[in-house]
Amino acid sequence: MDLEASGPPYDSPAAAAWRQQAITWRNRVILLLDRLPMPVALCDTAGVILLANPAMAAEWGMLSGQMRGRNALDFFRPRTRTRLHPIAEAVRLGRRSRYPVEVSWSTAKGVERYGEMDVDPVSDTPDAPPALMLLVRVLGERAESAAAATGAEEVSGTEARILALTAGGATTARIAKAVGLTVDGVNYHLARLSRRWGVRGRTALVARAYTLGVLDREAWPPATAERG
Repeated sequence: MDLEASGPPYDSPAAAAWRQQAITWRNRVILLLDRLPMPVALCDTAGVILLANPAMAAEWGMLSGQMRGRNALDFFRPRTRTRLHPIAEAVRLGRRSRYPVEVSWSTAKGVERYGEMDVDPVSDTPDAPPALMLLVRVLGERAESAAAATGAEEVSGTEARILALTAGGATTARIAKAVGLTVDGVNYHLARLSRRWGVRGRTALVARAYTLGVLDREAWPPATAERG
């Protein structure tokens, strides 16, 4: 907040009183954030965390100060990154709308949670550069633990393409031609993924790929999900 621009003349008694009042209200706001049970964070326009309340930090077993300087996308996985584009455009144009984004994350205890994050561009004055206020509503937990979710990270680019083509109903021969492998090579990768994920059959394998986020749930024809 620009105290000199917003308040009385800087060197006047009224200015000193005004600054003290501003500090008092700032401390009250920080205290309020600290007591909110809802995870809340303030970021710059690049997503770098400036402030996080204890409820936010507790999701990863951290202290509030340990999140400062980290990017919010280090912690949250948007369901689709295309939802971030309108927010970037709103910041550029100086709009002050609220933007909901579906997100998931893995807690410090290895629990896979999902919820909705409201992203609000905020600033002290209409002309000041905006910051982003993040308010997270936890909607539930998924059955998969963080250990199971690492299955998505272990999938190679070729295996992800094979899964996408399988989900679209392509034959083994067509998949082999598309990814530059032999039919035996495609079957090898499918069998390897089935053993790794503990599933049997291509239908179950494709379902598991969607659950782990290897395939984009909103894309048709089936496509691999973007990786952060």
